[in-house]
Amino acid sequence: MSKQAIIGLTAEIERAQALFASLTEDEWAASSGCDGWRVQDVAQHMAAVYQQIAAPDTIDAGDSGKAEVAAEVPVQDRKDWTPQQVMAAYDEWSEKGLAALAGLQEPPMADTVVPLSDLGEHPMHLLGNAIAFDHYCHLRHDIGAVIDRAAALPHDETVLGATLEWMLAGLPQMCADELAVVPQQPVNLVFDGPAANSYCLTPGDATAGPLWVVANGADDDAPVVRTTAHDFVSWGTKRADWRGTSTGDVSNANVAAVLDAINVI
Repeated sequence: MSKQAIIGLTAEIERAQALFASLTEDEWAASSGCDGWRVQDVAQHMAAVYQQIAAPDTIDAGDSGKAEVAAEVPVQDRKDWTPQQVMAAYDEWSEKGLAALAGLQEPPMADTVVPLSDLGEHPMHLLGNAIAFDHYCHLRHDIGAVIDRAAALPHDETVLGATLEWMLAGLPQMCADELAVVPQQPVNLVFDGPAANSYCLTPGDATAGPLWVVANGADDDAPVVRTTAHDFVSWGTKRADWRGTSTGDVSNANVAAVLDAINVI
């Protein structure tokens, strides 16, 4: 699936470049779905992420150990850039970043587990999935909040599949504190539409550790929540409320508490 993320990212880069080239001055300056960020700032962040991957010594992201705080540093440093500078940076660093990510898809690097600030510990091949998630979310949900043609970008199954893999791999680590205090209720997450699949989010073994686990396939004894992968990208990151797009056993109070605890970075 991680190699599929590279294929999906190649298409996402082309979509982003075409979108950025089409933006008017007013659209660049419009407030995005990311609080405090213009559309230009979202695009600049997307370029900066690739730069941090390809040449981390060339860009300052601070030392907070927090992914969202680190993302803010280059955005604030480059607030006075022009849209042309942002597009040039995206063109340069998306190419270099994609090449670097592709290089992480083969052993031994692919299976080397590394800490990624407060995102958890992950094998390096999943970095491609993380950036697929970043692109899908920022283009369609953040820029798409104010630019209709961004919101209308394809729900690409390859990109969504890679995105789901990252979100579900990260969810138990990123949401550990929140999940530790909710009812220990297993929940089946069934995704319809592109990247359709079923997973079960289950409390971990208390004797082995507090982390919940996500397993492929449904548990016949667990409640079911149905949604789409596209909508999960939105509500699973707290950009929207799951209640607006989810069906199934959503009136179960224990299920609702588990869903409320999900907040993937």
